[in-house]
Amino acid sequence: MTPVTTHGPGTAGRRRPRAAGGRSHPGADGRTPGRAPRPPAGRGGRARTAPWLYLAPALVVLAALLAYPVYQLGLISLFRYTQAQVSGGEPTAFRGLGNYADVFSDDRFWQVLLSTVVFAAACVVSTLAVGCALAVLLTRVRAVPRLALMLAAMGAWATPAVTGSTVWLFLFDPDFGPVNRLLGLGDHSWTYGRFSAFFLVLLEVVWCSFPFVMVTVYAGIRSVPSEVLEAAALDGASQWRIWRSVLAPMLRPILVVVTIQSVIWDFKVFTQIYVMTNGGGIAGQNLVLNVYAYQQAFASSQYGLGSAIGVVMLLILLAVTLAYLRLLRRQGEEL
Repeated sequence: MTPVTTHGPGTAGRRRPRAAGGRSHPGADGRTPGRAPRPPAGRGGRARTAPWLYLAPALVVLAALLAYPVYQLGLISLFRYTQAQVSGGEPTAFRGLGNYADVFSDDRFWQVLLSTVVFAAACVVSTLAVGCALAVLLTRVRAVPRLALMLAAMGAWATPAVTGSTVWLFLFDPDFGPVNRLLGLGDHSWTYGRFSAFFLVLLEVVWCSFPFVMVTVYAGIRSVPSEVLEAAALDGASQWRIWRSVLAPMLRPILVVVTIQSVIWDFKVFTQIYVMTNGGGIAGQNLVLNVYAYQQAFASSQYGLGSAIGVVMLLILLAVTLAYLRLLRRQGEEL
């Protein structure tokens, strides 16, 4: 046992004796010095289950609205289910993965899939660029212009897809549209060519999608401490430098959310393509997977084949979302 040393009268400077092996004796309260107190038993379990209890009502609603339809979609994709089976003229025949084999062996499916991926990527990038730029602009203008821009964006966001698509068709109409008159294009038809039709639909998709990105990113910017932005400005950083080096890293969790939402929305675009290109364009040149699945299921009465395409779309979106989240976790982001 180490002897007690005293640095002065009283007990203030005494050192407690230590037992053999260097371990300290427990204090008066029964705790060992230098060790954090243990949490009460059961508190860790409650902390882990509490978030799930809060999420339980939303999960129940999502399960009721999504789980059963997805189950039915997957079930129908395993059967030969055409108009003959719907009307009861023929019995339903189990095909297993036969519908999926037909889908993957169809060259048209791969062409449509490539068009869908390229079109969705262009829509996502354009929507994020416009939404983020306008969010930064909102922090730079005064109250009245900011309110006007907010109201205009909310109007675009609240407009139904069919209505918005019809309005954009009128704006670019070759006979009566004001855009051709302003640009001096005469009777140029924007929906006749494949790329011009996709470009026209892209404009409409960005127009009705950027308000979500703008409002979400603007709320995130307002939560950033003003001292950080002022320090960057005093250091001589430009607006682009402030966004790239200061705001974007701090807003990365928000950007993850809006990116995933945009990928899901733009990958499964249906109304804009169907309305603005009259069902997929001339000879199906503007088809995307959602419209292609609709044509297979309802126009051709191949409900099992259309369901298989829908399941493939669902799996693609799940794979993209999980891969993106996994990449962010590897980079150390907390989601």
